Amino acid sequence: MLENTIAAVGPLDEPAMTAARQLQARLTKPAGSLGVLEELSVRLAGLAGGCPPPVPDRAAVAIFAGDHGVHAQRVTPWPQEVTGQMVGNFLAGGAVVNTFARQAGASVTVIDVGVAGPLPVADPVDDVDAPDSFGPAMPRLVSAPVRRGTRDMTVTAAMTRQEARAAVEVGIGIAGDLVDAGAGILLTGDMGIANTTPAAALIAAFTGVDAVEATGRGTGVDDPTYQHKIEVVRAALRRHDPDPEDPLGVLAAVGGLEHAALAGFVLGAAARRVPVLLDGVIAVSAALAAAAFAPDSVAAMVAGHRSAEPGATVALRRLGLTPLIDLGLRLGEGTGALLALPVVTGAVRVLHEVATFDSAGVAEK
Repeated sequence: MLENTIAAVGPLDEPAMTAARQLQARLTKPAGSLGVLEELSVRLAGLAGGCPPPVPDRAAVAIFAGDHGVHAQRVTPWPQEVTGQMVGNFLAGGAVVNTFARQAGASVTVIDVGVAGPLPVADPVDDVDAPDSFGPAMPRLVSAPVRRGTRDMTVTAAMTRQEARAAVEVGIGIAGDLVDAGAGILLTGDMGIANTTPAAALIAAFTGVDAVEATGRGTGVDDPTYQHKIEVVRAALRRHDPDPEDPLGVLAAVGGLEHAALAGFVLGAAARRVPVLLDGVIAVSAALAAAAFAPDSVAAMVAGHRSAEPGATVALRRLGLTPLIDLGLRLGEGTGALLALPVVTGAVRVLHEVATFDSAGVAEK
């Protein structure tokens, strides 16, 4: 599945992008007056292979949940049980991501790709069929655990290569199922106590920056814990010396199950020529892995926001993506992506609905 998906990822369609730029120039507004949104609409036309591109409605959030062996290194004060408890909160509709999804009219799917403890509510389904409808219906749970949490990356590889591949392919499968069910845009979500630590390691591995540039405070740790967290990331990188040209190896060495699944989710979206709206630091660390697998997958990525985590800015700079909003968010779950969704929709609606100078009878300069 992974190789076939990579092979299906292609570059943006240049004629469609040219048509979108020409249309933008004829619309009743000063040229360039919509700033970043104009180039976003052009890029989405290139992804769709036509102008105007489809309006990205029927949004689907996929929250990949997993636990982390590096939690044993005390990189966060939160107990690991919170991962499963928050999955229950998602399913009950009580989390911030649920509130924002209801506001945006987006579906929410929670994927257990490696939660260590028992899940407190809902019977997991045994397949990855996508929901039949979109909108503020109750979230659903997909049970697809590769293993019950990763190993401690400071002691050994977080996953085997086979486990990392399996997690990537879970993400590919979820993306395909959501698109088959009618999703016009996919949004990344994540849940995993301690998951900003492997995210920092992934960002450092793929970009070459020092751990201090890639590591943030996550849930808001104090100064001693923050300094310890940086050293934990450095120790894992020293132990494994991951090769950025081998993305599967990097994910296996220092990644998380949800990071690997998100990388597959991005690849799956790119292979189907559907935009994927990235959330925060977990998502962009996974996006670096997707770009290492298939550089053209960046064409499908839209940076929803700039996370307060410093590694997110490092990753976005490497990917060449401009975040749509910057609100100092660091929650994860898919919240920043959901807040940015209307911006993406508006960028495309401009091409569909704004009159041209000729059709409106408005004089050009």
